[in-house]
Parts: sequence; structure tokens; C-alpha cells
Amino acid sequence: MSVDIELQKSVLDELAWEPTVDTAHIGVIARDGIVTLTGHVGNYAEKLAAERSAKRVKGVRAIVEELEVRLPPTDGRSDEDIAAAALSLLQWHVGLPADKIQLKVENGYVTLSGEVVWQYQRGLAEEDIRKIKGVRGVVNNVIVKPSVEPFEVKRKIDDALRRNAELEASHIHVAVDGGTVTLSGHVDTWHERDVALQAAWSAPGVTVVGADHLRVQP
Repeated sequence: MSVDIELQKSVLDELAWEPTVDTAHIGVIARDGIVTLTGHVGNYAEKLAAERSAKRVKGVRAIVEELEVRLPPTDGRSDEDIAAAALSLLQWHVGLPADKIQLKVENGYVTLSGEVVWQYQRGLAEEDIRKIKGVRGVVNNVIVKPSVEPFEVKRKIDDALRRNAELEASHIHVAVDGGTVTLSGHVDTWHERDVALQAAWSAPGVTVVGADHLRVQP
């Protein structure tokens, strides 16, 4: 069995293992560590779950996501209904500055804008919107406003990487320029790369994280 076929089978098995994903209409193509997901799913949350599942598989170095969201007729909602539900969620979520976040809804696609202090707030806002019935996609243009010095950001990220049992921190290098963090080095799996990215995003004042030079070892 070729490496590509083995990787394709592993991704299909992982998708089947994920309870929030219906694999009936999902196809997988694997070539040289690049996995392409094709077909369609019933909602936006399922689309994201399929992507996360594929990333967990050892040997996956990149994802090409071509999944289409096809909402069941019963899940169809007007843009006005989606906007009202989204505003309500943001207003009731503790820790979110709802008055600092704006949204636009067009044909089921939600665009978020505004300004927050922490990256986790930016992520929480998007996570809330993803769960709303009828949403086809989310574009997150919320800005994180820098609030700390670059050397302090680097120290906090280095400490977080060293604390994480899932990572070999000595193989990851951190550079900070303003609110921009650049990660380089190597990790063993795509999941470890995501863990490192999450650690970088969790530092206060981070506005951009680049990891083009953080390689997944084959």
C-alpha cells in the first residue's frame, strides 16, 4: 500500500471517528502529505470539525479544504434572524466586549469587525457565531489591540511552550516584532503545530502569528 493511500485511509478513519462529522458526502485525496477534503456537509460547524479531524492525523502536512456547506431546508434562516441571534450571543457571553464588536450578515455569511484586547476574545466571538443555525461561513476581521511590550510577549510565549507537555519547546523558536509573532523550527505532528500556534495567540497583545517556517517533520 502506497504512502498516499495509507494517509487517505487514516484521514477517512479519523473523520469516521469524529461524532460531529457525517462522512457520507466527504471525499479525501492525499498526495505527498497534502490532503484535500471534497464534497459537502450540513453546516459550518461540521465543516470546521472535518478540517480539525484531518489535521490531527500524523503525516498530514497541509489541508486543501473544498467542502461546501449545504444547509438542510429546515435550517434555512434569513440574514436578519442570523444577525439577531449573533448579537444576542455576543451580548450574553461573559468576557466579551460586545459593544466593541460589529457584524455584517450576507447570504448566511457573517463578517465580524471591531477591536478587542485579547486574542481569546476574538476567538470566542467567532466560536459563538459558528454555532448559529443557518450560518454558512464566518470571516473574522476583529483586531487585537497591542497592550504590552514585545519582550514581555516573547517571554510569556516561551514560558507557555515550555509548560506544555505536548511540545518539545527546544525545537521551536519565537521572534516578536510589535504585535507580530513569528514561530520557526520544527514539530512532529500537525497537532503539535496547532498547539504551538494556540500558545502564541494566547499571549496578550498578539495581533499576528506567522508560522511559515515552523515545519511538520515527515
